[in-house]
This record gives sequence, structure tokens and C-alpha cells, in this order.
Amino acid sequence: MTLKELHTTEKGVSAKAFFKGIEGTATALQIKKEGILKEHITKVPTILTCIQGEVIFKNEKNLKKTLSPGSYIEIEPLVKHWITGVKDSQLILLK
Repeated sequence: MTLKELHTTEKGVSAKAFFKGIEGTATALQIKKEGILKEHITKVPTILTCIQGEVIFKNEKNLKKTLSPGSYIEIEPLVKHWITGVKDSQLILLK
């Protein structure tokens, strides 16, 4: 199975949990070109890894980072952030 096959919708943003361990989870994110994962916060430290495509990560601390295949970012807890798709993208979020 591929990450893309986890998403059954063509919405701009889709999230599907695909692994739940004792201490954490892995979620597959699909963000289409020009799709926007709206502003939100996380309560725990997370890592977002780009597998395919390209997205722009921004947060309320004026951090802006472009993620392309193989790149990742550590997301701070309790800091508002959002993500915009530059290209159709597949990402993995680890909590």
C-alpha cells in the first residue's frame, strides 16, 4: 500500500491515521496544490516529514520553511501553525 492510497478523497487536505503505537501515532497527510491545512496547534512535540511534493510550513513566530521530499520540521507544542501545498504532496506526521 502507498500513502496516496490511504486517501479516498480529492479534497485539498486529507489526514488518515495509519499507525497507533503505545506512545505515539503516525498520520498520513495529503495536501493538494494550493490546499491549506488551516491554522491549528499541537499539544505535544511533533515531526512533519515530506515524502512527495512540496509544501510551505509557517507558524505564528514568523518561521517559514519549504518542505520537499526528504525534508522535515519539528513542530513546537502550543504554537499556531499552518501548511500550504505548493505541489500535490504526501507527508507523514509523527506524534
